[in-house]
Amino acid sequence: MTTPRMKAVVATGYGAPDVLQLQEVEKPTPAADEVLVKVMASAATQAEAMMRTGRPYYNRLFLGFSKPKHDIPGTCFAGVIEAVGENVHRFQVGDRVFGVTALGFGTNAEYVAVSIQDVILPMPENMGFAEAAPYCDGHLTSYNFLTEVANLQPGQKVLINGASGALGTAAVQIARYLGAEVTAVCSGKNEGLVRSLGAHHTIDYTKEDFTRSSERYDVVFDTIGKSSFGQAKRVLTETGQYLSPVLKIAHLLKVLWTSLFGTQKARFDATGLKDPGKLREMLSAVTNIYRAGKLTTVIDRQFPLEKLAEAHRYIDTGRKKGNVVMVSA
Repeated sequence: MTTPRMKAVVATGYGAPDVLQLQEVEKPTPAADEVLVKVMASAATQAEAMMRTGRPYYNRLFLGFSKPKHDIPGTCFAGVIEAVGENVHRFQVGDRVFGVTALGFGTNAEYVAVSIQDVILPMPENMGFAEAAPYCDGHLTSYNFLTEVANLQPGQKVLINGASGALGTAAVQIARYLGAEVTAVCSGKNEGLVRSLGAHHTIDYTKEDFTRSSERYDVVFDTIGKSSFGQAKRVLTETGQYLSPVLKIAHLLKVLWTSLFGTQKARFDATGLKDPGKLREMLSAVTNIYRAGKLTTVIDRQFPLEKLAEAHRYIDTGRKKGNVVMVSA
């Protein structure tokens, strides 16, 4: 009997985008508590581009030392359930779903098997696959940092650095939805975009250093990790918080130090490593913001699956606006 096969992008090692190669691999068979999803769209993210390089080297403690232990990249997905395991009752064949596999990876493929104990939810009826796929990247991460980490309140002032990226475009909308006064830092050519998403004020980083501003913010959310707590504390209020999702040793040391000393705080959280139940709860909350008409997915470019290496090369240029999405043919 012939084993079913599928197309998938395989990371043959760590390095430049050329390590990502389209291959035919064995099609997964769902276990008793899993569903088999035909992937209609998946995200190509900045975080995945960094993981592709295997740097910083301490990331290999989680990813694999000499090469990725999960060789099919991709974590975010949107698609249609093709098969269900014998113990699955809350999903049926034909359901439109979206979610994230976190450190399980595997979504840059034609099919992925996902446990119903992981992060998978029904898609809203009027949401498209390309729009849904990035929700567990920028949308979910930004929601976590602004609500769970910072506890952002109505009327507070928040500055979002990297406001035109995947996390930034989501953060601007979520912060505005939460009732904050939003200042967005981006290049001049993207000021119109972030204002259309709800930013009250903009700063063109090519002309002005936000850390030298006379304004004070309750929260600085550096979505791209280009500044530091030491630089940003000048523009924080007395009890202000500096947030960054970018894992750097220097930032983690500041997180530890400020947890013990001072009233200004540096914050970090690994959103993807949270309990799946908590992530499903947050994804549901984010979806409700979408249903309220207050959250949209900004898509810069779409690529077919076989062009994942090209998508990563584009991400590496640093010119990405919003999200890059891989779509099925």
